[in-house]
Amino acid sequence: MLKLVVDHSGKERRVAGLYLITDQGERLVPRVREALASGGVALLQYRDKVRTYEERLTLGNDLKHLCAEFQAQFIVNDDLELALALDADGLHLGQEDGDPAAARAALGPKKLIGISTHSVEEALAAQEAGADYIGFGSLYPTQTKDVEHLQSPEELAQLREKVQIPIVAIGGITRDNACAVIDAGADAIAIISAILSARSPGLAATELSLLFNRTTTQPRGAVLTIAGSDSGGGAGIQADLKTITLLGSYGASAITALTAQNTRGVTGIHSSPPAFLAEQIDAVLSDIPIDVVKIGMLSSPENAEIVADKLTAYEMRMVVLDPVMSAKGGVALLEDEALAVLKKRLVPLSYLVTPNIPEAEALTGLTITDSAGMELAARALHLMGAKHVLVKGGHLTEGVVTDILFDGTGFTRFSAPRVLTRNTHGTGCTLASAIATNLAQGEPLPSAILRAKLFVTRAIKFSQPLGKGHGPVNHFLAARDQGE
Repeated sequence: MLKLVVDHSGKERRVAGLYLITDQGERLVPRVREALASGGVALLQYRDKVRTYEERLTLGNDLKHLCAEFQAQFIVNDDLELALALDADGLHLGQEDGDPAAARAALGPKKLIGISTHSVEEALAAQEAGADYIGFGSLYPTQTKDVEHLQSPEELAQLREKVQIPIVAIGGITRDNACAVIDAGADAIAIISAILSARSPGLAATELSLLFNRTTTQPRGAVLTIAGSDSGGGAGIQADLKTITLLGSYGASAITALTAQNTRGVTGIHSSPPAFLAEQIDAVLSDIPIDVVKIGMLSSPENAEIVADKLTAYEMRMVVLDPVMSAKGGVALLEDEALAVLKKRLVPLSYLVTPNIPEAEALTGLTITDSAGMELAARALHLMGAKHVLVKGGHLTEGVVTDILFDGTGFTRFSAPRVLTRNTHGTGCTLASAIATNLAQGEPLPSAILRAKLFVTRAIKFSQPLGKGHGPVNHFLAARDQGE
């Protein structure tokens, strides 16, 4: 995510990306620290209507130091005296909370001044008054204050055409409604509860900051796939990189095992030495800004441990785990001892786990015969630490294939007609990689899954006989069809 961007006139914009506003809750500093540590927050606004001046001065100093540590800009809300005392990077003013001209005279030309606006007229007036950016909203209803002026993404888009300074969209913005705001032209989105009230502020900040990848040029976002190599090209690393590339992201890889494999099955497996797997992962994550990690075949317990160690060391929050256990022909791709590592260490590190029914049964010990069993398994995997669980229903005998997502509070179903073909080699790898790619490109999770589900369904539909066994899905035609 960029913290400095340049508009078409060449003027530097210092307001872009995720704009975090503090709440009045307890343990503010630890929660803000976790959000800033994600690397996704570009600006922090300290907003405090309840503490004394001395308390605000102390707390503001703590927050300013956090911003310096994590390279975020520090803005004070509605209090020029406090902004001067803290030597803040800027001051944000409401319509009735101060004179922008006086603030500029006091702060000087290098500090940011933002003004809250609720209409095109107010926004143009703020620009004329010398504001560096405007807050515009409220875009959606919010729990933090009573909303008198409710705007819309369409009105924001109209405003974007009339002002030259950055726009910070404010009010009720969440992971699942932010895309419309960003697509309408917001340079930044102001967030309070969606981050600071989340169970994991760092993960919430990462989710929201990734949404800005939708505004970049292709390849949008980068995905690291950690998986086995399929010499036949239908699954594993090969399917992953095809999917990532054809859907428009940058793909990197770390190979956990070599397989001698074709459409008829696997005839040999050679696991990568753990130290060399570690070296591959280090080579990528120490150099390339990876947005999402997708994990497939792990083969050995040692390699599963290495992957867990590296995800932890690099603090990778966006991890899509496809718990590959066997090939289409039934050959085991995960050693028994590795399953324990998968359950104990990798499931808790995962943003999303995507087991099919046999894999969900192996992970949970449950027997799954219907959608109720899928839901129960999803809950069990969430209790094991997965942030989200997508149980795939392709092994049920129903005419419609339904995958079930559990996010810790509720279920979402993704259904598609079953395509009657034996050419389904690589479907699991392709789905997980497509989800990871969509996330890296700035889609929120429900949309990322829906798009991936449609992509895989097309890939199966367009599959053609290749080889003498289970042929691969057709990534190329699926991607081309999506673009038409």
